[in-house]
Amino acid sequence: MPLQKTLRVRKNQNWEEIFSAFLKLGLTSFGGPIAHLGYFRDELVTRRRWMSETAYADLVALCQFVPGPASSQVGFALGLSRGGFVGAMIAWAAFTLPSVLFLLVFASSAFALGGPLGQGFIHGLKLVAVAVVAQAVWGMARNLCPDRERASIAVGAVLMAVFLPTTLGQIGAIISGTICGLWFCKNLPLANAGHLSVRLPKTIAVFALLSFFILLIALPFIAATSSSQTVALFEAFYRAGALVFGGGHVVLPLLEASVVETGWVNADSFLAGYGVVQAVPGPLFTFAAYLGAVVAPEPNGILGAIICLIAIFLPGMLLLAGVLPFWDDLRKIRGAQAGMAGANAAVVGILASALYHPVWTGAILAPPDFAVALAAFTLLIAWKVSPWKVVLLTALAGMGLSLL
Repeated sequence: MPLQKTLRVRKNQNWEEIFSAFLKLGLTSFGGPIAHLGYFRDELVTRRRWMSETAYADLVALCQFVPGPASSQVGFALGLSRGGFVGAMIAWAAFTLPSVLFLLVFASSAFALGGPLGQGFIHGLKLVAVAVVAQAVWGMARNLCPDRERASIAVGAVLMAVFLPTTLGQIGAIISGTICGLWFCKNLPLANAGHLSVRLPKTIAVFALLSFFILLIALPFIAATSSSQTVALFEAFYRAGALVFGGGHVVLPLLEASVVETGWVNADSFLAGYGVVQAVPGPLFTFAAYLGAVVAPEPNGILGAIICLIAIFLPGMLLLAGVLPFWDDLRKIRGAQAGMAGANAAVVGILASALYHPVWTGAILAPPDFAVALAAFTLLIAWKVSPWKVVLLTALAGMGLSLL
């Protein structure tokens, strides 16, 4: 068999392996981004031996450093190392689409949940959102704000998010946190430096970085001067995806400012969808597909879901591709790590602000609501119950409350 044909067959076999591996992960990876990284390690590093433990740890460190959905970025890079750019796209699609399809089914059938029991079910989903966001704030605060300097940065971000309850306030909090981190976090110990085995040509990396910043700067101007709802929708979700530091839950306040405050999605539908996304496997960013399906005015439905899904994932993938060739040198710079520590502390504050409004104020309407949300939080934190089970139990509790 000619060498060229042999290489083509081997590449096709890699693509098939990537698809089957990530489809399995997309159907079974419950528990959020940190759990996803564990699933990836077990399936792709330990069992399939796609890369070494050290290389995988280096890759995870990079994806936690740059904005974007960390678990999806790790999956994208694993696909890239195994099957090139096509392999990376296959990995992303296979991991993402199962939860997207489930959320689209929910978006199209949610209108049928009428009557007391149906409304109780929706209210239960809103209550579980309280527990899930509280769990995220609790875990992120312990990891990202372990000292008084970073705790103070987080509180400052809460104040800015409260008194400037817009996207501008959230962006300002992240920028302020980064600047404060350069000063207050400069004496933190440097993270261990290593070597990243996933490589891209620097020309592609520079193109990706330029594309990221051009879109981030140009899209707001285009949306402001255009009457196109498609452009406005793409810009809002691209901006949200570009500013997500510290985990997928941080996208909640960014999207709330973009779609609820503008009147595109009502608060009840927003919180119900956020509750449902906790019960499906795969990345939390697929929440964007649900919002794109229910948003008004058009485009919505499947087209709206596609627009929002591409827009929210694109910036994180562009940043990942842009940083890959420079990562080994970048993470040795103390200032870069200090600034990122401050930014991560700030996003804890932003998420804490969102825990109160809209999550708490939209769901906790009476003492029984508080009791159910507290019970769900305890199941997640103390009993380590799977999120999908907590979602189901809380939704049933909401139906029970509707009968009282």
